[in-house]
Amino acid sequence: MSVTQDDVVKIAHLARLAIDETEMQGYADKLTQVMDMVEQMNAVDVEGVEMMSHPLNMSQRLREDEVTESNHRDDYQAVSPSVENGLFLVPKVIE
Repeated sequence: MSVTQDDVVKIAHLARLAIDETEMQGYADKLTQVMDMVEQMNAVDVEGVEMMSHPLNMSQRLREDEVTESNHRDDYQAVSPSVENGLFLVPKVIE
């Protein structure tokens, strides 16, 4: 698939990118290379290949789900200017 300079202009507009006219052909060439690589990858026969969640096929190390910090809410709220029922009170900012 060949990407033209007009395609680059459209893509740049959609992505809200400002591209200099002198660089258009370079972008078109690089995008064409990317699209060619995607076509090559799509042509590979992957029938019978098991899907993997990670390229190294490793299991995730898990740790115990345990509390490692104590609750400091009362300490934090002690220095707050306004607290009610365990909640910080702030001024209304939207009418």
